[in-house]
Amino acid sequence: MAQEHTVKAFDEDITRLRGLIAEMGGLAEVSIGEAMSALVKGNRELADGVVARDKRIDSLEAEIDRLAVRIIALRAPMADDLREVIAALKIAGVVERIGDYAKNIAKSTGKIQGRRQFEPLTLIPAMAELASEMVHDVLTAYAARDAELAAEVVARDDKVDAFYESIFRNLVSHMMENPATISSAAQLLFVARNIERIGDHATNVAEMVYYAATGSYLTDREDRTGA
Repeated sequence: MAQEHTVKAFDEDITRLRGLIAEMGGLAEVSIGEAMSALVKGNRELADGVVARDKRIDSLEAEIDRLAVRIIALRAPMADDLREVIAALKIAGVVERIGDYAKNIAKSTGKIQGRRQFEPLTLIPAMAELASEMVHDVLTAYAARDAELAAEVVARDDKVDAFYESIFRNLVSHMMENPATISSAAQLLFVARNIERIGDHATNVAEMVYYAATGSYLTDREDRTGA
């Protein structure tokens, strides 16, 4: 009976851990979308909301850290269960960084002049949407322990990188032809770099999800498939 109680308590702790990560990831996802909307429209009020939300994301990470440490100390999880708790700890840290990148983008809102003359302002939202979809899908993969979806998210990162390279070339050319716009163009480069980092971090989470679900690394799978 005591064993059954312990198992039930552990399951409740894991469910709570997963719920906190889902909440944290959902907030980060909303922040990416609102940061881009604020940037494109020059909406500083919306940007301020993204910056303020980051404090909630940070507090959720701290709560996840405390709960994970408590689970390890009180439940002494082994094998798959321990992998799950460690993965949650790492994922929370990565999602917190994704929130930081969204905050960085929001902070650039008031620093861009002459928005209509920048072609990358049409490319950057598309890049951000792709990165945001990666974040959404990797959190879905985490909730469902879906190793295949996690692997698919990793494969998508190349598209984000290709977007970044295209935007980088475009902005450098624009700066050379229009020296007066260098300051604003540099801010857009900073934004694109932050989006590229969101894609990288979604990939990191996907690799952790794959490991938590299968006990093996994606590189092991690639070696076996000849990829």
